[in-house]
Amino acid sequence: MASAPVLEVKGLHGWYGESHVLHGVDFSVQEGEVVTLLGRNGAGRTSTLRAIMGLIGSRKGSIKLWGRETIAMPMHQIARLGIGYCPEERGIFSSLSAEENLLLPPTLAKGGMSVAQIYEMFPNLESRAQSQGTRLSGGEQQMLAVARILRTGARLLFLDEISEGLAPVIVQKLAEMVVALRKQGYTIVMVEQNFVFAAPLADRFLVMEHGTVIQEFTQAELPSRMDRLHEYLGV
Repeated sequence: MASAPVLEVKGLHGWYGESHVLHGVDFSVQEGEVVTLLGRNGAGRTSTLRAIMGLIGSRKGSIKLWGRETIAMPMHQIARLGIGYCPEERGIFSSLSAEENLLLPPTLAKGGMSVAQIYEMFPNLESRAQSQGTRLSGGEQQMLAVARILRTGARLLFLDEISEGLAPVIVQKLAEMVVALRKQGYTIVMVEQNFVFAAPLADRFLVMEHGTVIQEFTQAELPSRMDRLHEYLGV
């Protein structure tokens, strides 16, 4: 008998003010999976992550985390269930050093990575530990944004466009990080525009359009779906 999903979303609708952006989103994620949300800009991928976190104007439907209904929970309670969210805008504290940024997040659960473990995964950050956020490169800022959520003990990670605008060598490092985290049992939901980055990493792909999931397929099915993906994504 299959275990209950870590995340189960059913009939999710979401609004920013009067703008209805999610129109009945349905999907689930099993423990240890890497799932990528694909779609054009405006398809509802980031809004889906924000709605799960409680960061959207209003929402209705069902969002279960580890079997617990969260649709009526405030966002601070949702986060404390063990979710780490790395937003597209990174959101590091520019006036603090890299290491101060790492030490800042609260502990959500036992098992968060130590600073030493973070530096082992991201050697660049160790060499820049005392540098202010404003002095870090875009790639270093992205590494720091991801590293902060690994400190919290969260086991479900939302990664929003982490490869955007970065040099290929940094993108490769982030891909290695996703592989390493998957091996350590983390569950990861990614929003990605960079299909070349996302394609080899995910167990399953969900294609979104107009605020709903219109296609779902596995890594094994990817070669046979490429023509359709060209149509949906222009990749």
